[in-house]
Amino acid sequence: MIYLDNAATTRPDEDCFGQAKLYILDNYYNPSALYAEGYNLHLLLKGARQNILSCIADDSFELIFTSCGTEADNHALFCGGRRGNVVTTRGEHSAVFSAANELKQRGIEVRFAPLNSDGSVNVDELLKLVDNKTSLVSVIHVNNETGAVNDINNIAGRVKGINPSTIFHSDGVQAFGKIAFKLQNNVDLYSTSSHKVGGLKGTGALFKRKKLALKPFIYGGGQEGGMRSGTENVFGIKMFELAALKRYSSLKKNYEHVRMLSNELWGNLDKELFDRISPENGSPYILTVSARGVRGETILHEADDAGLIIGTGSACSSNEKKRYSRVILACGVPESGADGILRLSFCPENTMEEVCQAADILNRVVKNRRDIMA
Repeated sequence: MIYLDNAATTRPDEDCFGQAKLYILDNYYNPSALYAEGYNLHLLLKGARQNILSCIADDSFELIFTSCGTEADNHALFCGGRRGNVVTTRGEHSAVFSAANELKQRGIEVRFAPLNSDGSVNVDELLKLVDNKTSLVSVIHVNNETGAVNDINNIAGRVKGINPSTIFHSDGVQAFGKIAFKLQNNVDLYSTSSHKVGGLKGTGALFKRKKLALKPFIYGGGQEGGMRSGTENVFGIKMFELAALKRYSSLKKNYEHVRMLSNELWGNLDKELFDRISPENGSPYILTVSARGVRGETILHEADDAGLIIGTGSACSSNEKKRYSRVILACGVPESGADGILRLSFCPENTMEEVCQAADILNRVVKNRRDIMA
């Protein structure tokens, strides 16, 4: 089976799992407990927190462990966008987009910036929406449906130039562990997720600038410095740490490898059957195409039968039961093109042989389906 839906989730890294599994059956203690075994786990978490932070941030940031990227996004929006207006984009993951719409229901004015054709935000139009009442701006780092990259450090600086008190947040789930960058101080909050980089589902993190005053999202025992209550998932956090460090130890090598895979796959797809949606200068980890005249969902199932697992867009958005992706439509793709969307997403473990086979399967499936429909 060839797996090219890594933007939805990655296979847990086996080596990291082997190192972390002792925190399931052996060191299972509560890190908030006062006995030595618990306190030792508290120190372990402190080290894991620092290691993950060091991947993309300096000591002006701190880390709040969460249950997932969605929780980190929700924490940022519901605790950062508490007054005035909130500005975000039409290209956000549903964790931000749905939270923004809920803020609207709660009486907060929400303003949505349009997208460019590649899925990146139209920065000039976004900045027009920011004013002296804007409490929070949220801009996705790498678009999870097209792979377009937004220059969040630059955008954050320009937002602060309009309103220095505006909180700037970015959903970095598809960027962390994949593209090279460092958070600068104009970014206040940044969301990540473990299972996108070889860790486990059930663990995420919110990077927070230390000087930012932010309310907790989950109340209770006061864990995570009072910012996120709940007994810490030591095993999941350790997996996150190990997987992140492994990804960042070979970030450039992985990027070049995945870039070659993406280019090879696109080069082998029949241009009479497929149109490219992803930008050439986007993240190579996501290649989104549109099959002409064939529904993406039909191709997904027939490709699965042939031994290829792919996506048709955001896995989270598939629960919305809408035929067309709102993000793809916001890029200006007509409904006829949005109907045939396929998202092919890679990890460093994918091989050239796999992507060549994947192209053959996709060409065959779409051609056969078009012949049947003719």
